[in-house]
Amino acid sequence: MRKSFDGLSGLVRNELGRDPMDGEVYIFLNRQRSLIKMLVWDRSGWALWSKRLERGSYELPRGEGAGMMLRWSDLMLILEGISLRSVRHRRRYSVEENSRKKVELSTKKAGVS
Repeated sequence: MRKSFDGLSGLVRNELGRDPMDGEVYIFLNRQRSLIKMLVWDRSGWALWSKRLERGSYELPRGEGAGMMLRWSDLMLILEGISLRSVRHRRRYSVEENSRKKVELSTKKAGVS
C-alpha cells in the first residue's frame, strides 16, 4: 500500500478501466484490511484520504471484487467498524427508482408494451 496519487490513479485507469478524474471516490484496502485509502479528483486536484486501524480490520461487503459499487452510508458503516451483515436498510426515496417508475408509467400511457 505504498502507492499515492499517481500510482492509485494508474490502478483505476489500467486495472478497472475507469477514468479516475470522473469525481467518483475510489477505495483501496491492503491485504490485511487494516489500511484504507480513498482517492478522488475534486475539480482542482487529487484528494487522498487514508486511515490505519491499530487493531481489527475493515469488513468488505458481500460480492467482493474489483470495481464494486458501494453506497455512501455503507462506507460510513465500514469506517466505523459496524458489521454490514447486522444492518437492515429501511426503504428510502431514490432518484433512480423514481425516474424508472416515471419511464414505466409514460410508456404505459403511450400504449407501448
